[in-house]
Amino acid sequence: MLNIVLFGPPGAGKGTQSQKLIAQYNLVHLSTGDLLRAQIAQGTDLGLQAKKLMDEGLLVPDEVVIGMIDHALQANKTTAGGFIFDGFPRTVPQAERLDQLMAVHDSGINCMIALEVAEEELVTRLLERGKTSGRPDDQDESKIRRRVTVYNTETAQVAGYYAAQNKFHALNGIGAIDSIFTQICTIIDQHKTTAPETPAEATKEVKA
Repeated sequence: MLNIVLFGPPGAGKGTQSQKLIAQYNLVHLSTGDLLRAQIAQGTDLGLQAKKLMDEGLLVPDEVVIGMIDHALQANKTTAGGFIFDGFPRTVPQAERLDQLMAVHDSGINCMIALEVAEEELVTRLLERGKTSGRPDDQDESKIRRRVTVYNTETAQVAGYYAAQNKFHALNGIGAIDSIFTQICTIIDQHKTTAPETPAEATKEVKA
């Protein structure tokens, strides 16, 4: 099973590349944002809580997200060629919890690919996306910059976690979509024939 973490700040192009990777490798796209928005659309208590946080550009508690991911893994593990994680993990503790969860499912993360894009380009992209997405956090420049700041101060540290496992790869996220996709596939193909190594801490039991 091929499991990829696609990394990058909001607006880096993760969604676009994810769709191409899904078709190429028969992966299930696990976007925590999509999972949460589904809860919002259903009007659940979780969805209402998540909407308030997401509208303010804040993160949803780890245990809630891990629970949703666990459910998605269970639902798709017999039919998928693997999973692509988009928007998670955002912090080192989340990366550790994901390793633990994947170990419970007798699997692991093969590689992490980070799309790197300058802040001003991200702001431009997200404001343009906000014209059609309907998302409040894509229509307010201050919230966009806050999200990028959160990424730079917290999320980017996850790169070091995966680098320590020899799984981290950074790519320039500015350029032709197909060119970036080809570079991503080259990295994935280097990893997919080798079973992912699971850190020692990943053998710990994941509590519900």
